[in-house]
Amino acid sequence: MASIDDAIQTLADEFSLLPDWEERIAHVIELARTLEPLTEDERNEHTRVRGCVSRVWLVSERRPDAPEKLHFRGDSDAHLVRGEIAMLLRIFSGRTPAEILAADPRAVFERLGLKDALTQQRSNGLFAMMTRMQEAARAAA
Repeated sequence: MASIDDAIQTLADEFSLLPDWEERIAHVIELARTLEPLTEDERNEHTRVRGCVSRVWLVSERRPDAPEKLHFRGDSDAHLVRGEIAMLLRIFSGRTPAEILAADPRAVFERLGLKDALTQQRSNGLFAMMTRMQEAARAAA
């Protein structure tokens, strides 16, 4: 599996191929199609991410085939946010807790070039999702 830096660079490269922010946002929404669905039971207050304008749920789990790594699944009631979740899963899911904790959320945000594309509320939500993933990594470490 590629490193977190490689995953971020791959996403940044995908964005750089798109000529404007409308197409980049459309790409983010398209990424949402890759999300594994959550069950209704997994959409609860325990898995809900606070700090997001939309409703967002993130589930972290260890899988028998790679118990040293954390796998994330997520969903939202907003299409763009579902795409943001898919981006974060490409970066953080399937990583060890140490790898997840070593990542700087602000650096991820900057490298993806999202600063000018997202409103402050959407940026806060993205940081809240990254923070939740790092909290899960801290708990699992």
